[in-house]
Order: sequence, then structure tokens, then C-alpha cells
Amino acid sequence: MINFVGCFKISYMINRELIRIKVVQITYSCFQNDSKNSDAAEKELLFSLSKAYDLYNSLLLLMVELNRMALRTLEMRQSRLRRLGDATILSTKFVDNQFLLQLESNKQLREFSDNQKRSWADEEEFLRRLWAQIEESETYKTYMNTPGRSYAEDRDLWRHIYRENICDNDELDALLEDMSLYWNDDKAIVDTFVLKTINRFSEHSDASQPLLPEFRSDVDKEFATRLMHRTLANAEYYQDLIASTTRRWELKRVALMDRVILQVALAEIISFPNIPVSVSINEYIEIAKMYSTPKSARYINGTLDSIVKRLTEENRLIKDAQDN
Repeated sequence: MINFVGCFKISYMINRELIRIKVVQITYSCFQNDSKNSDAAEKELLFSLSKAYDLYNSLLLLMVELNRMALRTLEMRQSRLRRLGDATILSTKFVDNQFLLQLESNKQLREFSDNQKRSWADEEEFLRRLWAQIEESETYKTYMNTPGRSYAEDRDLWRHIYRENICDNDELDALLEDMSLYWNDDKAIVDTFVLKTINRFSEHSDASQPLLPEFRSDVDKEFATRLMHRTLANAEYYQDLIASTTRRWELKRVALMDRVILQVALAEIISFPNIPVSVSINEYIEIAKMYSTPKSARYINGTLDSIVKRLTEENRLIKDAQDN
């Protein structure tokens, strides 16, 4: 598979952006392996989405384990001072961070942790290096040197740490890829949900504070499986539509990723008439910008626009939606 706070509006871990990306990824893999087994593809899709949710929980646990590393380091330094006869008392401001203590006690996160065979505690050398980076950062130094504290400051500290030290961390990306083949592909989008989760905590949050649920409802789960099934089951029909618009060269000369994105986009446009066509087209243009060639977004836009106009003029779009 290629690489790919208060009164907040309710969010969900598995959103349609991630679903579309996953369907594109799996369809690409099916093309490469010359497989059209839609049932197997649906199972792979749901498993891949569940692994993304595991990554979300694991990244929350990474912050908890970093705080434990900070506590062990503090205790070691304090013990050394006592052995040297130094009566200095080191600050516990960081390890007593109110947001992190809430996260550590979160029931949902604890349940997830209890069911994992592998934990961040097994990656002590990585944790030590990451903690050293955090401790040397201006964000950490400013926080520790600022007198007093507030809940908002404690929560914002971890939001900044996450952005500066955990997002775009090459060593972490390599480690995640070693833990799961799925995780490195998903990290960029999952990072956004971790940051949303941090913001959803407040000083009144307790151990029952809900994390983001995996799916909004069965509606999104059905969207995922139906989109995957239609993409493969009606592949020849979608390819005929694409070929009829690509008159200057044969369809096989179109980049494979562009063909895949167009196929998934057409499956959505035709099978989900309740989703505005403009929304669907824009979503797949963004996917093309991320995962295909520099000129692909414009090509995807033009091709989909032409196909939709033709189907609409021929009064075929609604009928196709009903038939497919």
C-alpha cells in the first residue's frame, strides 16, 4: 500500500475524509494485485480504519508515557541531590500538569491500554530522546519559568508539545511503521484528532471524559463499506465513463493513481446523491493533490466535471444513482 473545550462541535475519529483516503488506498492495492474481490476489500477497509483508531489512542498514551518518563527523571535527579547533601527541591510543575493527570486517569484510555500487548514503556530509549528534546525546547522552558499556573496553560502546553515534538517526527514515524504497517500512512490525519481531543478537555473533566468515538454512527460505517463495494463492483462502468472523456489518449496511459481517484469519486457521486457533487469533487481534488502528480488535481477536476455534466444533460445521473 502506498504512503499516503468547552462547547465544541461533536467530532468523530473516523470521518469521511479518512474513509475516502482509505478507499483510494485499498482500490490502488487491488489494481496492483489485479483483485476485484469487493468482500475482501471491505474487510480490509474496516480493519484499516480500526487500526487508525488504535493509532489515535496510542498517540494519546504516548503523552501519558512521556509524563511518566519526566517523573522518573525528576525522581532520579532529586535523589542525586539528596545523596550530595543538596537541599534544593526541584519543581514538580511539569509532572503535576492538570491536563496530563486527567488524561492518565481517563477510563476509556486505560481500558485501551490494558488490552494492548505492546506499550510505549517498551520504547524507553525513544522516550528518553523525545523527553530530552521537549526539556530543551523554548515551550517547556517558558512554561517552567512562568510563575503560577492555570488549567488553560497546562492544557495549552501539551497542545504545543504535540505540535512541535510529535507531529512531523521522523523517528516516531519510523517507529510507528515498525509497530504497524498501517500507522505511518495514517499519522498526519490522526494528529489532527489528537489535537482536537486535547482541546475538548476542560478543568471540569473527570475520568469519564469521553474520547472521540470511532464512528459517528452506523451511517458513516455504511458509507465506508458501500463506497468500497461500489468502487470495485462497478469498476468497468466507471472506467468506461472515464475513457469516454479521455479522448486524446488511451485510458491505460492515465496515471494509475489518477484512474483510482476518478473511479472512487464516480462511485461516490453516482451512489450517494445526497452528497452535493461539488463536495465530492473537491474532496477528491484534495486527495489528488496529496497523493498523485502535480498536474493531477486539475485533471481530476476537469474529468469529473465533464462526466457529471454529460450524465446530468442526459438525465442519467439520478437514474445511475438509483441503479447503482
